Amino acid sequence: MENKIDMGEKLDSIGRKILAAARNELYLKMRFMDVALSSLIFVLDEGACGMGTDGLYLYYHPQYLGGLYREDRVMVNRIYLHLVLHGIFRHMIRRKGREEERYSLACDIVTESIIDGMQHRCVLKSRSWLRRETYRRLGKEMKVLTAEKVYGALERWNLEEADFARLAGEFRVDDHSYWPADDDQKKQSQIENQWQDISEQMETDMETFSKEASQESGHLIDQVKVENRVRFDYRQFLRKFSVLKEEMAVDEDTFDYVFYSYGLSLYGNMPLIEPQEWKEVQKVEEFAIVIDTSMSCSGELVRRFLEETYDVLSETESYFKKVHLHIIQCDDAVQSDVLVTSQEELKAYMDDFQIRGSGGTDFRPAFEYVNGLKKSRQAASLKGLIYFTDGKGIYPVQAPSYDTAFVFIENMFSDESVPPWAMKVVLEEEQLMEYRPGSRNRDTEADQNRRNGEMPADQDSRNRHGQ
Repeated sequence: MENKIDMGEKLDSIGRKILAAARNELYLKMRFMDVALSSLIFVLDEGACGMGTDGLYLYYHPQYLGGLYREDRVMVNRIYLHLVLHGIFRHMIRRKGREEERYSLACDIVTESIIDGMQHRCVLKSRSWLRRETYRRLGKEMKVLTAEKVYGALERWNLEEADFARLAGEFRVDDHSYWPADDDQKKQSQIENQWQDISEQMETDMETFSKEASQESGHLIDQVKVENRVRFDYRQFLRKFSVLKEEMAVDEDTFDYVFYSYGLSLYGNMPLIEPQEWKEVQKVEEFAIVIDTSMSCSGELVRRFLEETYDVLSETESYFKKVHLHIIQCDDAVQSDVLVTSQEELKAYMDDFQIRGSGGTDFRPAFEYVNGLKKSRQAASLKGLIYFTDGKGIYPVQAPSYDTAFVFIENMFSDESVPPWAMKVVLEEEQLMEYRPGSRNRDTEADQNRRNGEMPADQDSRNRHGQ
């Protein structure tokens, strides 16, 4: 028994030294990744299929790691970096109901493409024909590879089973069985909290202190920028437009059920305390969505955007029972304004949805129109406006009396002229096209914490400035 323990400790010690050597070698070439490279805790696991991570720990099979180190140190470095990149991009918590094998392959393709694009000798490896062809094919469909985009491409390619297996054999290098389940909210929240700050700090370092070194790291900087931007919580963004208002409901924070129940048991029908019938809650009261009908977006994309926005706003936790949603279409003039007050009215609007107008883009008429609604008391309680556009137009000089956000689709926008008083949000086309009403009703623990006011102030500031 003692010999077995000693052998286990020896294997663990050797494994840790190998991993530490790989980490140090990577660090010498990529100093901007210092925190990321040191974020995973090493754990010996004889049940591991090679190496893997859950975003918090790095699990390794001692014999596999030792054999790989003797055979090819570069491969050890590559796998170590591969695991860290999964964490930086939060691949293990972004599946969200997607088919597991296809999503897993998409994540591996993304991470391997980043490593293959690096010029550092410590990770340099010749690319197979299959890799080159896969990257070429994906490059024709997207500028920057993300797991979601690659997943969509794999779905469109409709690969035969043998072709899919060949791709998986080429790109799979780690064990994904440690990734948490979609409903494991506690662990997902831990992983998100750990890697979000790391990823954002890494982006800053690559753009400033380590600019020269980051240039040798291929497309990593572009990838990190996109991933950090895409992970923006659209629901949390919409909650910026909420207002404090009383609503008829039991205020559980001030109501004592003990005294209430004691009174009923003692006197029969006489509670010692009555429930407070009103409570103050943060809700979105009245809202306007403006669609830029001159932009080069399909009607289906606009439809999905409206559906998602309405779905978030109409949740019981964020919206009042009475809905007042103005859907305005505008190019260089206001073409239509439809007031939606219920889910049924939205459905009827969507069934008969048509894009009206296709002239030039001028944002000022829409703002003048909404200002007129407020002045005439037709939208007196309106607190926010979202403008869905490509950004190529004339902006108002003066800030309106309500919060404003311009929403863009990735690769379809120009935001250089957006005034400083407006918020900016960039959404992925795939993100919207995958959306189905009601799909965002399940919150992670991190979402709930942010809604309860636990989002860091610096994050809120970054969101306001579209960073």
